[in-house]
Amino acid sequence: MSSQTFAWLTLAASVVAEVLGTLALRYAEGFTRLLPSLAVASCYAGAIWLMSITVKHLEVGLTYAIWAGAGTALTALLGMVWFDEGSSALRLAGLALIVMGVIALNLSAR
Repeated sequence: MSSQTFAWLTLAASVVAEVLGTLALRYAEGFTRLLPSLAVASCYAGAIWLMSITVKHLEVGLTYAIWAGAGTALTALLGMVWFDEGSSALRLAGLALIVMGVIALNLSAR
């Protein structure tokens, strides 16, 4: 496996860990529930650790932009589906813009 492939896989895993940690926040109830609080802390720690590995192989700006954009879009999408937070046309258009921005950043880095 090439270092570039490895970097993209660790970035994807970092995004997933960050999203899972954010979703666990909903259940932690202000860090008053032990298991969800531990899930939040471990997911965020894992996300940062994976990001630290990723930036050894990819540009920091590109990595963070993709991590933040993909994490935001995925968290919003899962919130709409999982927590029934509504899915207005404007919200979906915003998600589409985030995805297009991440694609543009990825293409411009090549």
